[in-house]
Amino acid sequence: MNRKIWVFDTTLRDGEQVPGAKLNLYEKVEIAQQLKKLGVDIIEAGFPASSQGDFDAVKAVAQKVGNTNDIMITALARAVKADIDSVYNAVKYAENPMIHMVLGTSDIHVEKKFNKSKDQILQIGVDAVKYAKTLLPQVQYSTEDASRSEFEYLWHTIESVMKAGATMINVPDTVGFAEPEEFGAMIYKLNDRMKNLNPDVLLSVHCHNDLGMATANTLAAVKNGADKVECTINGIGERAGNAALEEVVMALKTRSSIYNVNTQINTKEIMNTSRLVSSFMGLDVQVNKAITGDNAFAHSSGIHQDGLLKSRDAYEIVHPEDVGLDDMELILTARSGRHAVKNALEKLGFAQLDSSDFEGIFEGFLALADVKKEVYDHDLYVIVESYYEKHDKDHVTNYSDHFFEFEDLQVVSNSSFPSASVKIRRGEETFKASAVGSGPIDALYSAIADITKIPVKLVEYDISSVSRGKDALGKVKITIEHEGEKYVAKAADTDILKASGLAYMNAINSVIVEQIKETAKQLHEVTS
Repeated sequence: MNRKIWVFDTTLRDGEQVPGAKLNLYEKVEIAQQLKKLGVDIIEAGFPASSQGDFDAVKAVAQKVGNTNDIMITALARAVKADIDSVYNAVKYAENPMIHMVLGTSDIHVEKKFNKSKDQILQIGVDAVKYAKTLLPQVQYSTEDASRSEFEYLWHTIESVMKAGATMINVPDTVGFAEPEEFGAMIYKLNDRMKNLNPDVLLSVHCHNDLGMATANTLAAVKNGADKVECTINGIGERAGNAALEEVVMALKTRSSIYNVNTQINTKEIMNTSRLVSSFMGLDVQVNKAITGDNAFAHSSGIHQDGLLKSRDAYEIVHPEDVGLDDMELILTARSGRHAVKNALEKLGFAQLDSSDFEGIFEGFLALADVKKEVYDHDLYVIVESYYEKHDKDHVTNYSDHFFEFEDLQVVSNSSFPSASVKIRRGEETFKASAVGSGPIDALYSAIADITKIPVKLVEYDISSVSRGKDALGKVKITIEHEGEKYVAKAADTDILKASGLAYMNAINSVIVEQIKETAKQLHEVTS
């Protein structure tokens, strides 16, 4: 039988230590609710002794999220009575609370950080555990900087705090110093000794990513007997971050025959959790990050797209649906091959193209792709129309009359009266509109909406630089919602306001594409 791996999420504590990522009480509770929905076993909600605000937030999480017995709520304390009391008074409102304390075991921490002897530090830890046990039955003890500790002293500490009543032992690679084979061997030895001493005590690991090996070290620990993994969403955390929950969980699931373990994580909630954390903390997810990056399931290479269309297993070991995404994304660029373009055209209703027509349309696609970098469905409609007109085809449909094209804009940005004016073309008609807003983007989008007359809700707006210098290219990605459906679009330009307008226009045109497809579908049903 597969053994269970406990998942301990420390996004709200270690993850929040990222500069500028401070969360308020409401945001902490919202993320904790989502973590519960995700299925984590334990939430570390903060460091209550650090501030009154953090104490209140941990207490709120305990009350509102820890109100059922299926999730454990904890918070961090140093091995001192005041900290332990603070954790207890914050988490005691949960149905299943735990006190988590940390104390260093490496020579660097013992001698230089604490300026005490090893025996003194060990006794402080034992006394802290004994005191915590008078308050709550569940106590976790973390041996800070374990990966750089002298092994026999590390074990002596673990043995002593287990005898004092610790129910979980956490072995951190605090500064990301460990290497997977080495870390796995240490966990194997500790697990063997711990199970002989008390098999009911859980062995946990907490790995940092300073050398890019947090996930690898965590997986090596699981393979060598660790019962619990400590992670953060998107791998956020101190310095280079922590082991990413989504990477560890999906590795264990995808390579289950290797690890022979299971978690209770609902993987279909991974993307929802990632986006919530990213939004509240203001931390963009690296586009090529495993599992949760924008490009994790996006394919633009013609060879890859061809392979995926023939068999998804060719280049896809994790299906996007498994983590809460709708489907893989085939991005049409100049690198896309004929198979991907033909597949996109078929989805738009152009399934009966003969080979010569397709080749002509494909040439038009490549010409536009070299200019636009990324080609959308509405672009394909216009390419097909242009080809039909050029070759005097009988079945020309004026697709271009349906789509909006950005011509010009002027935006005034100031603190009291932000405004925007736009000029947009649709077919042979040109429209102009002006609007004011709470900011320049709001004014710009209001002016565009006044022309398009398509009611949408802006769900997400992200801007990033894709190059350096004063002429850097600004990339804008937006998500809009129309009649319950979400549409994502992107655009790039050295003028970020123009990029914002182009992205919005691409999104609006995506809505129109769906309307055209729906109309064609209904017409087909009537005629058949």
